[in-house]
Amino acid sequence: VQLQASGGGLVQAGDSLKLSCAASGRSFSNYIVGWFRQAPGKEREFVAAITQNGAYPCYAGSVLGRFTISRDNVANTVNLQLNSLNSEDTAVYYCAATTGGNLRLPTEYAYWGQGTLVTVSS
Repeated sequence: VQLQASGGGLVQAGDSLKLSCAASGRSFSNYIVGWFRQAPGKEREFVAAITQNGAYPCYAGSVLGRFTISRDNVANTVNLQLNSLNSEDTAVYYCAATTGGNLRLPTEYAYWGQGTLVTVSS
């Protein structure tokens, strides 16, 4: 499966942004999709993930209540709604796909998109 992330940009603290991950290839609905982010000088960290049928999203504690992950298996997209953004959310955001494992570990994901930059100014 091929993934392409989009929707990043420059926003102010408190603003919202919607990221999208478009998938191509067969059997997108067979994959769990996760979002990760990587800030300059830091390791890539888990943000959110959603199961194949969209019933079980999970989030990192730092974004719980502010970010919402959703998916549309007809349109082959996974979206990440980012609300109440702050400067600590500044990072390159990546979507990735896996068939299972520890969803919070980037090493569990075999397929990655190219990343989209989110910059939050304070």
